[in-house]
Amino acid sequence: MHVTLIDHGNYHLFQPLLYQSTAGLSPADIASPIRAILRNQRNTTVLLGKATRIDVADKAVLIDEKRVAYDQLVIATGARHAYFNHQEWEQFAPGLKKIDDATDIRRRILLAFERAENSSDRNEHQRLLSFVIVGGGPTGVEMAGAIAELARRALSTDFRNIDPRSARIVLVESGPRVLASFPEALSVFAKRALEKLGVEVRLGTRVSRCDPEGVVVAYGRIEARTIIWAAGVVASPAATWLGAVKDHAGRVVVGRDLTLDGHPEVFVIGDTALALSAGGKPLPGIAPVAKQEGAYVARVIAARVRGRPAPARFRYRHLGAMATIGRKSAVADFDKFRLSGFVAWLLWGLVHVCYLVGFRNRIAVMLDWFWAYVTFERGARLITGHET
Repeated sequence: MHVTLIDHGNYHLFQPLLYQSTAGLSPADIASPIRAILRNQRNTTVLLGKATRIDVADKAVLIDEKRVAYDQLVIATGARHAYFNHQEWEQFAPGLKKIDDATDIRRRILLAFERAENSSDRNEHQRLLSFVIVGGGPTGVEMAGAIAELARRALSTDFRNIDPRSARIVLVESGPRVLASFPEALSVFAKRALEKLGVEVRLGTRVSRCDPEGVVVAYGRIEARTIIWAAGVVASPAATWLGAVKDHAGRVVVGRDLTLDGHPEVFVIGDTALALSAGGKPLPGIAPVAKQEGAYVARVIAARVRGRPAPARFRYRHLGAMATIGRKSAVADFDKFRLSGFVAWLLWGLVHVCYLVGFRNRIAVMLDWFWAYVTFERGARLITGHET
């Protein structure tokens, strides 16, 4: 059996820690080169390129004009930011899905403090030191906490003309609570923990406009030079490539064995797929779902190659959900028991370190976190790339 892996990037990224690359961890600590990961898997070929079309009839993936034939196809092309028919907002409110996104957001955050240091305009000074995060899910909550700690701790003594601790961080959520997928008690804890860090949490607040100077909400404007989007995602164009049935978020509707209707040789998994639980509810777009789907598809393909019966239909086992809110604070939901505070934070760190690819990355992240915990310093605070 030969495996061909096609990706438009040359690295595997551990997305749950991507937000820490905005002003904490180095991107190299949470990503590993794909070729290095698979160097000992001799039956695997890695191709760097972006898939542009899938020819289901002739069983081929097109990378521009190059055709890559397949017998079994697994599509795991993920998702991108959803701006609810306002794609023009992206230039003012970037989201967080790739390393480039993280370094761009880091540049915007750090430049805001630098420009405020140089500004003599009081109104502009306030806009520069105001940060709006749109969306109160795990990414939004974690980003809000990270920016608050950056301003209140790591940068607090670095400037002479401004006080970074005066920065205004606003988390805007259209729903009635943050972390809506968690039990209500943990949502309440998360909101209080954010407010303790100085974050303004605005619930039941929908954004109707984003522009270079802030956002418009129901009760008026929030002036801010830095806006970060964490309010939703839409699947990759895989459904269009396949001519498949899709849901409102562009996810491909798949069967209980994760295959495309009428094409048992095509599997769709992760954020690209609309898969249902045993109870008929859509599975959430989280890493554990994608990992279990990937393992299941691997077993199905291995069984087919060996001429053995396929395993039973895919069944997702929910192992729990976790979110960190900042230094020494997190929430964890494991159905039968729930944790919050310092113990949850320690567990969150342990779990995430264990899932990193590579021993070097695990050690680097643990040392970086230990140093940050002891000294309140943040490691990756370099402004790189073009100014925005």
